[in-house]
Amino acid sequence: MAKAEQTGRWKQRRRTRQDILAAAAELLKKGHRPSLEEIADAALVSRATAYRYFPNADALLVEAALEIEFPKIGEVLEGAGDDAVQRTLRVDAALHALIRENEVPLRLMIASALERGARGDLPVRQDRRTPMLEEALAPARASFNAADFKMLIAALSLVVGPEAMIVFRDVLRLDDAEATRVRRWAIEALIAAAR
Repeated sequence: MAKAEQTGRWKQRRRTRQDILAAAAELLKKGHRPSLEEIADAALVSRATAYRYFPNADALLVEAALEIEFPKIGEVLEGAGDDAVQRTLRVDAALHALIRENEVPLRLMIASALERGARGDLPVRQDRRTPMLEEALAPARASFNAADFKMLIAALSLVVGPEAMIVFRDVLRLDDAEATRVRRWAIEALIAAAR
């Protein structure tokens, strides 16, 4: 994370974005397709603030729907033991299942984030995978020095997630089984290298 992104202002923007998403997700869970105004009210922010984080209600609702479906780390790691590789593979499998089932909305979310990023609007995405990876590696945390652990989390973040799916499918033209083998190999190699 760049020094500018570590400021209190950046952290506040990240929390505000998460509050807006959480409010939208809660309204969706009630079976209601809320307007941006309703979401802003539920998140205790102005409509203008909501528009700063999401270009329109549709973009917000796509991401909020994914927020609802996002795997819970406790469920993903239940009974996983302490092996760092196996725990990380479980995170990868859970994220991959979500990505496979939601490919179109994820592609739309990434396109929107790229567009907003090009305009300099930050933060443009929620970081959901880092906490999952950190939790997966928690039992083995003492076997890594701090710098290597931070580097490992960053490297693993490149391997799991929708961006990796786009590279595997669109750039490398790998089928799902081949992509899974490559992700597994990369996870094992990265954890071994960090130790």
